Amino acid sequence: MKKGNLAIAAALSLSLVASACTLSTKDKTAEQTASPSGAPVDTTPVDIELLAQNSNEADVNIIRDQLTKNGFNVKLNLQPDYGTFKAQQDAGNFDIAISSWTTVTGNPDYAVRSLFKTGGDYSIMSDPEIDTLVDTASTQTPEQYAETYKQLEQKLVFDKAYIAPLYNSVKSQAFNQEVLNKDTVRLSKSRSLPWEALDFKDTSKRAKDPIILQSTMPTLTSLDPIKGNDGSINIINTNQYVRLLNLTDDDKLTAEGSLSYNFAIAEGNSEYYFILRDDINFAAIKDKLAVDTGERVGGDDVIFSLLRAKDKNSVPNHRTYTLHEHISKVELVTDAAALDSVKISGSGDTVKAGLEKGLPAKIAALVSDKKESNNKEGKYQVIKLTTTKPFPQVLNYLAHQSAGIVSKKQVEAINTYDVAKFDPNKDIPYGDQNTVTEGAKYNNTLYTSGPYILSSKTDYEANFYKNPAYMKGTANEPKVNNIKVRFIKDMDSTLSALRSGEIHLFYSVPENKYDVVKGDTKLSLQTMPSNAVSYLLFNTKNREVAKSADLRKAVLYSINQDEFLAYYKNNKIKAVSTVSPLVKTGLEVKADPAKVKDFLAKYKASK
Repeated sequence: MKKGNLAIAAALSLSLVASACTLSTKDKTAEQTASPSGAPVDTTPVDIELLAQNSNEADVNIIRDQLTKNGFNVKLNLQPDYGTFKAQQDAGNFDIAISSWTTVTGNPDYAVRSLFKTGGDYSIMSDPEIDTLVDTASTQTPEQYAETYKQLEQKLVFDKAYIAPLYNSVKSQAFNQEVLNKDTVRLSKSRSLPWEALDFKDTSKRAKDPIILQSTMPTLTSLDPIKGNDGSINIINTNQYVRLLNLTDDDKLTAEGSLSYNFAIAEGNSEYYFILRDDINFAAIKDKLAVDTGERVGGDDVIFSLLRAKDKNSVPNHRTYTLHEHISKVELVTDAAALDSVKISGSGDTVKAGLEKGLPAKIAALVSDKKESNNKEGKYQVIKLTTTKPFPQVLNYLAHQSAGIVSKKQVEAINTYDVAKFDPNKDIPYGDQNTVTEGAKYNNTLYTSGPYILSSKTDYEANFYKNPAYMKGTANEPKVNNIKVRFIKDMDSTLSALRSGEIHLFYSVPENKYDVVKGDTKLSLQTMPSNAVSYLLFNTKNREVAKSADLRKAVLYSINQDEFLAYYKNNKIKAVSTVSPLVKTGLEVKADPAKVKDFLAKYKASK
């Protein structure tokens, strides 16, 4: 998941300070003009407070100018970083806030459930009509849900104006093509960069030299995959924990590179089957290096991981439970004959036939003990997952980093505290970043099932090593022994580090740096339309915008997306909602000063 506010470093006329500030673009003075009928018309600017981070300077200027031209007096509440921005948002100190969301699972339910449904992880809304549409769409196939998501966008944006879209972003990365083999550097629409695919141009460097990546966030939310869903850990946890499924670079579901050989959906779209590989062990850290624990990643770990992922109370500060709330049961299938009695959805094939495609050997037996699994002899483990209702999009959530498979034995050994009485001053949960941070508290207890494991970190960099028991001898075995992630907050400094060779890859290159990258023969730039959408989020409590849809609509129709596209040299795409990159609804928001004038007049008349 990738989400959060998009950092755009741009130097425009507005000077922003690094601490909280409130600026007003115009003093509020009462003004009246005459209408064609001779009656006075109130033209007093309407106050509106815009909350944003300093890094959104370019967008702030464009929004401020557009709103000012349309009859608003814009007050700016500018914060130096995401932490202070979020504190201001939680305190309700805004009318509109620049927000953004990246759908990292490739499915539209993820683009709306956490954001707009009552009780969603990041939702400040409560609207029964929106809730119904979100839930209805989740039960439908892609052929069915396009119309439902169109109705949702209509309600969300046009009828209720809960958000005002700004743009859909392009995903990008740049890398040193003199160091990295360009054929191994993947850019995916949704999933994080797969580290196991990365390789040097000179393969003799694999064992001794690190590939050096970059991140802007040295503070890691959690290395427990269910406790974080932000930019600090999405890529890291995606590469530390294997999942039942993955996404292709163009957002198709695949078992390739996952814990499953194959998967199948049973008739009714409520039962899902996965046949597990036997060639992945958990990795641990000993003397700062990765070692094979000898413990196989198996069915008991899958069941444990997914049930805790859906349970809000399994850990304190659970950040991802709503993604998995549709999971009802996760269990092992031990009777192979049972797979022959179930048909695949939309097919005449049995689940057993579907699971057997391309296996090392046909299914001879299903075992309950992961130690007895031997794929070459036809002994497998099969997981059956049942949802609370038909919910095909559950598969996309199983490809999300929060569905990473952890060690049941290790997590239970570490998390001995009482969740209800958790004390962060004395209780140390599995995945606490302090346990891997060099210093007095370092005590790395990670057990990871993915291609890499974090050995240690400082405020300067994080050091990862390949899992020595991850799909050995296959195309998915990690190529390079060591990966480092350098923490560089400033985009200009990051680009300089890439050009000087200090780092090898720059993830999420700002649009205004594309020409610099293209002009450097050592570098290669990759871009593609992303699932990231930026928008204005309206306050829903204790503000005039919370009470008046007319006021919100006046803001909505003041926003001219063409001006954003022009500023970013058409490296942005028009959007309607967070669904825009995923479902083509045919809806479009167009700036309309006449509508703004009418809605402002209705708002003023209602006061």
